[in-house]
Parts: sequence; C-alpha cells; structure tokens
Amino acid sequence: MPPKRIQVLPGQLANQIAAGEVVERPASVVKELLENSLDAGARCIEVDAEQGGIRLVRVRDDGRGIHRDDMIRALQRHATSKIASFDDLMAVASLGFRGEALPSIASVARFSLTSRFEGEERAWRISGSGGEVNGGPEPAAHPFGTTIEVRDLFFNTPARRRFLRTGRTEYQHLEEAVKRIALSRHDVQISLRHQGKAVYSLKPAPDRPGQERRVAALLGQAFMENAVHVDFSTGPLRLRGWIGLPGFARGQADMQYFYVNGRIVRDRLVSHAVRQAYQDVLYQGRHPVYLLYLDTPREDVDVNVHPTKHEVRFREGRTVHDFLFRGLTDALAQVQPGVSAYAAAPPSSPPAAQTGRTTAPYSSQSPMPLAVRDQMAAYTALHPAGKNVPQSTPATPRLEPEAADGQLPPLGYAIAQLHGIYILAQNAAGLVLVDMHAAHERIVYERLKQDREAGNVVSQSLLVPVSVALSPAESALAEEYSPTFAELGFDIARLGPTDWVVRQVPALLQNADPAQLLRDMIADLSTMGASRRVEEQSNAVLATVACHGAVRAHRQLTVPEMNALLRDMEGTERSGQCNHGRPTWVQLSMEELDRLFLRGR
Repeated sequence: MPPKRIQVLPGQLANQIAAGEVVERPASVVKELLENSLDAGARCIEVDAEQGGIRLVRVRDDGRGIHRDDMIRALQRHATSKIASFDDLMAVASLGFRGEALPSIASVARFSLTSRFEGEERAWRISGSGGEVNGGPEPAAHPFGTTIEVRDLFFNTPARRRFLRTGRTEYQHLEEAVKRIALSRHDVQISLRHQGKAVYSLKPAPDRPGQERRVAALLGQAFMENAVHVDFSTGPLRLRGWIGLPGFARGQADMQYFYVNGRIVRDRLVSHAVRQAYQDVLYQGRHPVYLLYLDTPREDVDVNVHPTKHEVRFREGRTVHDFLFRGLTDALAQVQPGVSAYAAAPPSSPPAAQTGRTTAPYSSQSPMPLAVRDQMAAYTALHPAGKNVPQSTPATPRLEPEAADGQLPPLGYAIAQLHGIYILAQNAAGLVLVDMHAAHERIVYERLKQDREAGNVVSQSLLVPVSVALSPAESALAEEYSPTFAELGFDIARLGPTDWVVRQVPALLQNADPAQLLRDMIADLSTMGASRRVEEQSNAVLATVACHGAVRAHRQLTVPEMNALLRDMEGTERSGQCNHGRPTWVQLSMEELDRLFLRGR
C-alpha cells in the first residue's frame, strides 16, 4: 500500500467529527440550542420534542434573531457573533463562543432555521439535510426571534444512531438538559412539551419565593424542605443558592448543580471543596445535594477547556477552593436544631437552618440561649473533666426547666429514656427522638476540635500508665505520628520494639480504654496514608477519640442529665449528625402522630 499523504478533510466530514464531541444525543442538541437562545437575549423559550428528541427537537425563542445575510454563515464552522478577538475569549460572557454547535448539529440531522431579526419586517427560513443547505433563505411567517427544528438525528450516521437508547431514556436526558438551563436562569420563561403534551411551563421568577417555587417544581418539594439558603461573598467572589441538609444526602451524586457565572460545570476543585465541607456530617457512601451559583470575574475563569464546556479552570484555584470550603462549612455549622430549612441568614453571612432528619416540616422556632439551670452538676458524669470544659454554671437540677422567654427550646425537654439508647423529648412541634450516644459523640468531637484549634487541649495523667503491645507495623505508625498524638493530648512513649505506654489522655476521655483507643487511632491513620493533610488526619483521629469518649448505650440517665444533653446539642455545631454522618435526632410532628392513630378521620 503506497504511503498516504496529508490532506485537508472535507467540510462536511469535519463537521461530523466535531459533532462527535458536541452532539452526543438529543439532550446535547437541546443544550446547545437553549444556550444559543439565552445568548440571543431570549426571555421566553419553548422546547418541543418527540421520541425523546430522536425524531424531533424544536426550540423557539423571542431573542434578537439572525439576520438574513447571516443565516448561511451561521451553519459554517467557527462562525460566531459572540467573540471577535483573543481578549473576548479570555473574558467570555456568553454560554457559547466557538461557532461549532449549529454546523455540527446540521451535519447529522435534517434541520430548518427560521428567524426574524430585530427591527426587520419579515422572517426568513433555510433548511437542509446532513449539512447541505437547500438553496438560500426563503420568506416565512415568524415573530421576532428564532425557531430551529432538528429531525431524525444521526439519520446519516447509522453507527451513531445505534448508540442511542430508547425514547424514554433519551427523554430523561433531554429533560435533565432543560432542567439545568431552567435552574440557571430564573428570569427566563421556559416550557417543555413532549409528544404534544405539556411537561411544565415555568414563569419568570425574579424574587426568592418565586425561585424557590421553580426549584421545587424541578427538583422536588422535598429538596426545598430539606435545603438551606446560602448567600455570602468575599472580595469578588460570591456564592448563593441552596445546600441540602446532611440527612437529605443521596446514594448517588445525581442532585448536584453548580454554576459558574451562569454556566453549569462539573469541576474537580469544586467537588472536592463541597465534599470537604460535608466530611464531618455525611454518612459513608452518601452524596450531598446542592444548587449553587458562583459569581466571579470572567477574566479569572477559563471556560475554553472542554468541548462541552462542562469543565473550567480557575486562575486562583486555591482561593476559590478555600472560599467554597470555608463558606459551606460555616453554613453547615450554623444549622440549629428546630429551625425550619426555609430559614436563612442575611446575605452577609451563611444561614441557620433545621438540623437532623425531619420527616415533615413544621413552623420554625428561634434557637434560645442555653439555660443556665440546665447545666447541672449531674451532667458532669458524662464529662469527667467537666471543670476543664467550657459550660454554663451548674445549678440545682429541675425536671421541667423553664425557658427564658416562656417558650420551649428547639429540642424541647426530656420526658423518658427508651432502653437506655434513645431520649424521648417533647417540643413545640411534637415528639423528638434522640440517639444519646450519637449526639454526645458529636458534642465531644466538636469540643476536642475547638480545644485543638485553640491549642489548649487539657490532658489527664493516668493513675496507672497503661502498657500496649503493638504489631511492628502499628509501632512504626505510632512512632511516625507521635507528634500528632501529642497535639491531641496524648502522652505515649516507646518501651521496646513493639511495646508502648500511654501516660496521658485528653481530659474528656479519662474513662476510655487507653489501649483500645491507641490501636483504633493507629488504624485510622494507616488507612488514610501520609498524603492526607495534617488537619484531615487530626479530625479523623478526633472522631475516633470522641466515639470512645461518648456516653455508651444502655446507660441510664436522669431527666436532668437528658435535658443537659439536649441543651448541649442546641449549642453545638453540626449536632444533627454524629461523626460518622448518622442522624442524632428525628422529629415526629403532632400531625404525623395523629395520622398514626387515625385521629381526625
């Protein structure tokens, strides 16, 4: 075979190759056409589809339209009105800018383009098939704006068409594409029809209540009932939107929407920052839900990274990561027991919202300050080193403490203990069930973290030092991480090749088993590896330490002790979940209890 020479590909073949990157399925067509409509300034967009978009996709808008003389040019590769120079590319303000979408779509489908340019008296139409245009523009009847029809997708590329799924599956992807656009622009009216039936018609939502209604319509009412509104900024960066409560996490990462300057992205830096913010409150294998909008100077973001523009590159990636992590961490930390998920802090700071897993929303309550009388001496049994733990002044125990303002506190007051595991409390909404070990574990964990960050971890010398025999591998890790142990309040020393002694432990843990505690901490460090940051390693160890220091199940508590635990929960960050992400309390409203007993029927 003679050697082949380099040659320029025919235009139609080049467009079909580009379509392989830009047009994956009907949903890709809808995404590109919707973005073009938004870039054209459309305020009303209608989407029609048949057979999941395989047979037909029609997008109609009321934007600026396309001039008659530009209609043929719009189907040529790299022809665009959105950028004209390198400086424009470095600060892209539009969703599209490459000029590849229309020619790529037209090369693999039968298409028609009808448009009436703003200020013109007449509309014009062109049509074609497989990238070939059937003559020039023809007069047509059409209001201001543009309508693009795409029929029989991949009719001329059978191999691509065979990769399409059933009409139902393709429709699910198409609906998701419309949903993403609808969530990005609350100010635009968007409607979707499939097989001639209206799926939804979303009116413009300029204010927050309207936006919440749109989000509920697209993501479900349960999302809004279990989400916290956030809005905070630092310098040129601003983050707003909704984050799901930890108890509303899902088994898949299928309800995560993140927009950068109005463009939806799936960025590793963003995902990592969000995961880090949730790391203390999510159960293993669960994924947080969120709908977030990041506003940042356009010149600080490079969107020309991926053919589908789903990935971006930040000029100051570390700054963006820290901004997201700290802001979301603070927002989750400010979540308070008993406050409705709809409640939010002012725009200047992250919000407060309901903690724990609730089965039904109820009227919000303002969190009350910790009642001094609830911090009784009896509770020091749960905190052996209570004198070293910041808390309110002990007072005479009361079975039914009185709130300072005459109202019940968010988690109410204890009425009983069930099998030494759960605390039953009564609040204004109904019945509260508390897992006392999980709740106390979070309290101890947060106090240990605060002590470590403040550099004043209080240690307690053991009356009799405890000898621990480790394996050679465990002994090596104990030697490597001995500075970390010292920082956390432990005093350990090596007696032999594999023999160690524990002389001091954190004061909060003086009743824990030092030998088992040391082994568990070493096991945590061995699974994490040296690549993890010191802070992450310390937090993981503290989580294990807190589990050992928390009150155990089947321990009988007095009513004053139970009330003190409830008050501590109300004053502790992230108290809705234990260190492993499990819920610490559940609310049963009076309405739910009435339904259980068929009351009111």
